[in-house]
Amino acid sequence: MIAYVDSSVLLRVVLAQPDRLREWASIQHAVTSALTEVECLRTLDRRFLQGLIDAADLADRRSLVLRLLERMDRIDVSPAVLRRAADPFPTPLGTLDAIHLATAILWREGRSEAPVLVTHDGLLATAARATGFVIAGA
Repeated sequence: MIAYVDSSVLLRVVLAQPDRLREWASIQHAVTSALTEVECLRTLDRRFLQGLIDAADLADRRSLVLRLLERMDRIDVSPAVLRRAADPFPTPLGTLDAIHLATAILWREGRSEAPVLVTHDGLLATAARATGFVIAGA
């Protein structure tokens, strides 16, 4: 499977949370936004500061995020992505999810095989479905 992966999917894997993406092992080519690294590392730092994980666990999980991201193509948050994210979407969407969806839309253009958008975020899944994506994970 060719997939655009958002941070919710990566975080469930890294945090070993329940209901992880069943199709994770099926992803042959993964793409994500450069934003995903920031979202994942900020989430881990927040969990550490809240006392939910200790320093050793923080270091291990940060390392895992970086290793997983090395296997993915990362797309920069470019002016074109930000312009598309600022345009209307058919359903309500927050700023970070709009950047993810805009990235996926621009990446999808010109591809012969339609990528799957994988997310555990219900609002992002709804907006992505409304823009023609096949969804996994939500």
